[in-house]
Amino acid sequence: MRFYTFKVSRRFIGFIAIFILICTWAMIKSFSPLHVETISKYSPIYEVKSDKKAIAFTCNVAWGNEFIPSLLKVFEDKNVKITFFVEGRWAEKNPELLRLIDAKGHEIGNHGYSHAHHSKLSFEQNINEITNAEKAIKKITDKKTILFAPPYGEFSELTLKAAESLNYKLIMWSIDTIDWKKPGVDYIVKKILNNADNGKIVLMHPTEDTVKAMPVIIDSLRNQGYRITSVTGLLSGE
Repeated sequence: MRFYTFKVSRRFIGFIAIFILICTWAMIKSFSPLHVETISKYSPIYEVKSDKKAIAFTCNVAWGNEFIPSLLKVFEDKNVKITFFVEGRWAEKNPELLRLIDAKGHEIGNHGYSHAHHSKLSFEQNINEITNAEKAIKKITDKKTILFAPPYGEFSELTLKAAESLNYKLIMWSIDTIDWKKPGVDYIVKKILNNADNGKIVLMHPTEDTVKAMPVIIDSLRNQGYRITSVTGLLSGE
């Protein structure tokens, strides 16, 4: 039986090694773009872990103009500052109401431009909705928004990636009043008070029931030792 031996140069071995590395890199690259471009490590904020008795109030604004002045009066009388998430299209149509909200010292957040279903939008469409609302709000208040609350509470990984790329925090909620369904004042009061806890975020809208419920809710929470604040106030631990 004969045995044959082959001499392989180090240069050839090095070439083969480099070739294998290049092929491996190309295979990994071919499977990874979707993950890299669309999957974000960024997470929406539903509440804030805290040992402090603080709760954030938020109000999404795309309608309910007739109740906004009354709601602002309640907050002013009770010395409460909250976060109003404003739709860009609404801002353009109601600049004086937006200026009033801002003048009362409330935080202004971004609620998208046209109340779109963000979970169904592309990355570029998510970007456009957020930036167009930002421009509309800034033109009226001269302030840049940094918080984004998606309409309907709908979002996708592309929405998260878009918000992250624009340096926005995506804000959700942990207590939903569902006041837009007109459940009644008692329901709204009980929903908030029965679920109150440290770091919770309350979602509301400008409705007649909400206006009537707020004084009772604010007084009850304060009697329990809670501080009512904006989303940024909650995040910063003020």
